[in-house]
Amino acid sequence: MADHGNSAGPHGWGQFQGDEPPRNRANPHDSSPGSLPPRRGQPGYGGYGGSYSHHHPPPHNRQPPNDPRGGPHHQDQQFQPYGSQQQGPTPQAPVPPEPGVPTSAPASGAESVDPAQGPPRKSVARSSLIMAAGSLVSRMTGFGRTVVIGAALGATLLGNSYTTAQYFPQMIFELVMGGILTSVIVPLLVRAKKNDPDGGWAFTQRLLTLAFCLLATATLLVTLGAPLLAALMASEGNRSLVTQLSYLMLPAILFYGLAALLGGVLNSRERFGAPMWVPIINNLVVIGVGIAFFILYTRNQPIAEDGERIGFTLEAITPGMIWLLGAGTTAGIVLQVLALWPALRRAGFRWKWRFDFRAGLDLSQIGTLAAWTLVFVAFNQIAVIAVLRIANAASDTTDGFVPGALVYNNAYLMMMMAHGIVAVSVITALMPRMASAADDKRFAEVAAHMSSGARMAGLLLVPIAGAFIFLSVPISQAIFQWGSYTETAALATANALLVVGLILIPFSLSQLQIYAFYALTDTKTVALITIPVVAIRIGGYLLSFGILPAQWVVVGLIVSNGASYVASFGLSLMLLRLRLGLLGMRHVATGLLAMATAAAVAGAAVYLLWMALPDFSGSKGGQIGIAMLLGTMFIVLYALLCYLLRLPEARKVSASVRAKLGR
Repeated sequence: MADHGNSAGPHGWGQFQGDEPPRNRANPHDSSPGSLPPRRGQPGYGGYGGSYSHHHPPPHNRQPPNDPRGGPHHQDQQFQPYGSQQQGPTPQAPVPPEPGVPTSAPASGAESVDPAQGPPRKSVARSSLIMAAGSLVSRMTGFGRTVVIGAALGATLLGNSYTTAQYFPQMIFELVMGGILTSVIVPLLVRAKKNDPDGGWAFTQRLLTLAFCLLATATLLVTLGAPLLAALMASEGNRSLVTQLSYLMLPAILFYGLAALLGGVLNSRERFGAPMWVPIINNLVVIGVGIAFFILYTRNQPIAEDGERIGFTLEAITPGMIWLLGAGTTAGIVLQVLALWPALRRAGFRWKWRFDFRAGLDLSQIGTLAAWTLVFVAFNQIAVIAVLRIANAASDTTDGFVPGALVYNNAYLMMMMAHGIVAVSVITALMPRMASAADDKRFAEVAAHMSSGARMAGLLLVPIAGAFIFLSVPISQAIFQWGSYTETAALATANALLVVGLILIPFSLSQLQIYAFYALTDTKTVALITIPVVAIRIGGYLLSFGILPAQWVVVGLIVSNGASYVASFGLSLMLLRLRLGLLGMRHVATGLLAMATAAAVAGAAVYLLWMALPDFSGSKGGQIGIAMLLGTMFIVLYALLCYLLRLPEARKVSASVRAKLGR
């Protein structure tokens, strides 16, 4: 195999230049991060799946036809009862085909690709920057969607109810399909493409047919059960409103599933552009819904004596409002699915119903792999139910404004935006390399990729965390304080955002560890560790609700999340050490400490400057200008300090940027 990713550097950091790792080592049994174990036969992408075509054996005997679990060394990789935790799947890049290995002819309409040429080799840093640029616009429009909805609905009854109802289709999709897509389906699609004589198209059509049937059935049943979901997650004060919105928004389950599945098909064909960009259409539709709602309804709301707009009461909410919000939000995801179709056609995909599942799908194998992923997802969704129910209960009061589900959601989305733009891009670029190394049992190289990924992600995540901590108030006022989202709500969001800054790094590191387990084909470990971690989280939720004033419950919920991320990171670190040997965490800790020092110095400087500036809270332009000024100064100071500290990751990112600009 020509390119398994980047070698481990002398300090356990990955070399982000795309160079072939040296294969000759003085001591092949040395398990230090700088030393790679000898190569062995590899069962394929992460060991998922097996031979899908009984009449077409895989090339080079990499997977004996009688070995459904994927390779002669599978008996050495039994699932182990340890792992890590966190929420939410993310798309993964597929493993490139091996140069020189013959592949099957493409399906009708698909272009023939010479595997000997293969895709161009890219470094992790360069690949991460390309994917980060693609996802940046999507996530920024998604963020704009959140701001517009907050301004239109406010952080009170209507905003909290919309937020709760919006979670339902995403939650059910995760339970039915989400975790399976990342850990099982995409690797299976990659392997079918590489091994099947038709390039995997028949397998893809069978899998999509089965998934569509499951999603459609789940969508119908769950939509009929909307009142039960509302009773489970909404408080008494907003239950009827959540139910009405849910009837219109739950049909989106089917389209969330289709968007994810079709995006997975494109990713497995190494076409990453459309899945990165089509969510923009969804976001723009919902932004349009929010603007229309503001023009039609919000701007006519009365203003209180303190100058803040009065939120919508239950009696003031009309059927027209509910239809605009519910049906408009669902229309966005429908258009997102339709927008994927041109890219699928160019990739050679043709939709064809195939119900001969037993002829081409190893359902027992898929079920075995998916079962533990479902355990992982199910426990995380229990935590989602708990946090929404408690956030709604805390805000269900007539004693003035109390932060609820929308404030929690906005702070959480700030964290997810930072994680998604930076860490997900790094993980996506590293995942095929880690999986390839794990298939070869080059576990030290898996550890080296983890170490390099942690440091590369940390270079950009640490300053974001610092900005959230030191500039939480100007950021929240500039971004969220619009329309019905009052200054009081913005300041409550700032309190939550400060805590988000403290937990961002543990969250992203725990996510990286999850994908290390996935690279080792270990979904069971991830599932089992979820149980105590979610227990810690829910225990923290209940404690926060029981002992904190209502105004601080949302902050307590986020602190509880942070405690669970730290627990997940600690457990995963210990267990991955047992699996992989030395992880190079000393170098990761050294690098993160240097980055944190730079961020703390820069953050303290801009915070003192902000305290010395005049109060611009009454001027929207002043709020935005101050936030931009302080943010720019913070970035410049942080970059300068990283340069003075001679951080190697900063040099790699700088080199990648210069290379892109020079093209």
